[in-house]
Formats: sequence, C-alpha cells, structure tokens
Amino acid sequence: MSKSINKISSTAVPVHLENVDTDQIIPARFLKATTREGFGDNLFRDWRYNSDGTPKKDFVLNNPTYSGKILVAGKNFGCGSSREHAAWAIKDAGFDVVVSSFFADIFKNNALNNFLLPVTVSEEFLQQIFAAVEKDPKTTINVDLETQTITADGKSESFEINNYKKTCLLNGYDDIDYLLSIKPEIEAFERKHLAI
Repeated sequence: MSKSINKISSTAVPVHLENVDTDQIIPARFLKATTREGFGDNLFRDWRYNSDGTPKKDFVLNNPTYSGKILVAGKNFGCGSSREHAAWAIKDAGFDVVVSSFFADIFKNNALNNFLLPVTVSEEFLQQIFAAVEKDPKTTINVDLETQTITADGKSESFEINNYKKTCLLNGYDDIDYLLSIKPEIEAFERKHLAI
C-alpha cells in the first residue's frame, strides 16, 4: 500500500470542537502498544464510547452519515502532550488529511512524519467547510498537495507546507527513504570534497 499523498478527493467527518488535545485523540491508557496498528479503534475513545464499551450515538464517528478520508477539526487541534500515537490513531482510523485553522506544532510534525497531511486553513474557510459538510454529508473536499490547495463547496484556499515534507509525502518517503533517493548526490559531494 502506497504511503504517498498527492490528490485526495473525499467526503469528510466533522469534529466541530476546539482545543482537542492529544489525550482526547488517544487516551494515555492505550499507549502501551509498540506497533502503530490498532490505535484507530480507540480514536476519541472517551467521546466515542460509554464506559461499558457501547458507542455513544451522538458522537460523529458513530454516525454512519459521515465518512471519508478527511477529518475536519476545530481550532487548536492536537494540543497537549507530544504523543506521536495521536497521529497513529487518526491514520489507523483511515484518515489521510486533517483540516483545521490551527494545529499544535508537535502534532503537526508528528502527522507529517506519519503520512497524515495537516491542512491549515483560515478560520472563515474552516467554518464554511463545517457548514457545507453538516448541510450535506456527501460534500466532497479536494486536497491537492502538489498545488497546495483545498477546495470545498466551490471555494478554494491555499495552504502552506514545508518543502521537504511535501517532497516526502508526494513520494511516500520517510527520512531514510529520502536520503536513499539522493544517494548519488551525496556520493558526488563526498567525492568532490575528498579530492580537495
């Protein structure tokens, strides 16, 4: 399965809450696993399930009306502790993109390192996306990493991304893959400087 991300065209799941911290994304009691698999089952665990394990009907991830590869979240998403498991849980739950008007820096970096694209939009555009998706859950959002644009409900906005991380996402590279991809340039640099 390819890890690369370029164009994502999908419906979305709206989590219309601000200041969502990493303990709400994946509670600390689920951090004992040593692999990245299985975290998606506990994404937003305490909001999603009752103490007896039954789903809470009023939480959006339990509503079959909403689905897709894009999670739309309120301002200040991923604040709190620096756990990388938050990105693992979102990715493992089937999301490739998270849209918000502000991400905590550590969460944003963890997301990028785990092939989860955090797209930062203006607060106004974020509210337009929420309104469109909540009005019609079949609304398609288009994210184009190459051109760094996001389009929803006929409106588009540009988003910023670090060039190095953009290259990695477009090619499905982790840091080691990237170094291997430029191995000839590294070797040429070494030969040139050893000759001096």
